[in-house]
Amino acid sequence: MDFFALEYFVNPNKRVYWGFLLSSLFIAIIYFYFSKDKNSKLLYSKKYWFHPSAKLDYSYFILSYFIKLFMIYPIVVSAKTVALAINKLLMNEFGFFYTNLFSYETIIVLYTICLFLVSDFTRYWTHRFLHTIPFLWHFHKVHHSAKVLNPLTFYRVHPIENILFGFRYSLSIGFVTGIFIYFFGAKLDIYSIFGVNIFVFIFSFLGSNLRHSHVKLRYFAFLEKWLISPYMHQIHHSKKHFDRNYGGYLAIWDRMFNTLTLSNEVKTLKFGLRKEQMSQYTSIFKLLITPFITFTQRNKI
Repeated sequence: MDFFALEYFVNPNKRVYWGFLLSSLFIAIIYFYFSKDKNSKLLYSKKYWFHPSAKLDYSYFILSYFIKLFMIYPIVVSAKTVALAINKLLMNEFGFFYTNLFSYETIIVLYTICLFLVSDFTRYWTHRFLHTIPFLWHFHKVHHSAKVLNPLTFYRVHPIENILFGFRYSLSIGFVTGIFIYFFGAKLDIYSIFGVNIFVFIFSFLGSNLRHSHVKLRYFAFLEKWLISPYMHQIHHSKKHFDRNYGGYLAIWDRMFNTLTLSNEVKTLKFGLRKEQMSQYTSIFKLLITPFITFTQRNKI
């Protein structure tokens, strides 16, 4: 438990791994140098880094560690358990199967790509359901209550949402793994960097942390039809565009299901919820309890 928060900064599987933060800072400096964006002052602005919303993100980030440790992990079934269940189900239904059509290297490539695609696809729909199902929106508003964005805003998530995403991860990863075990055996591996899926590592290294920031880094329009740029996710956080750009890494899901908004379509961003709602999300206690209150009030329970 010593230095518990440090785990997030030294583990490459975490968004705020020090290497990803450093690369994001480097990209931000390069961006501000060439773009002459007036937001460059934010990099050394106390008003930004010590904004009440940012300070709440910092404190909630520490609490979220304990929430995951004591509330989420004991509840959510592991991906390994799901994979074994899927494999057993296939064995019972179709019997033993063996193929040597593909080389081991090909299987690794296929497994790596499938894990990434299925995970990103289920992330899109889970995120979209959090917005479109009224009950879930009460809890997802916690994340959208941030008035300013910084990398730790990523962790401003209600425990109910944590549980949902935990199940999403276990079910999607376990489902893919179970199928691959059935067809190709248990000796599976992925192409990774520091133990992280190579695609996730590349995206994280190239500035995923800038999605929760005020660095308006955007890609060329043709590229944004395939990949979510930092500015595209910031558009999702703007009050008028909550129903746009649900994607995690890939923009193809937003394009397929008509929720894509490119960077060149939005000029002004205002983060947070409606003014009369913001007072309901100004402390850790309120972040945790407000969703239950607003839900019961709305439904008169």
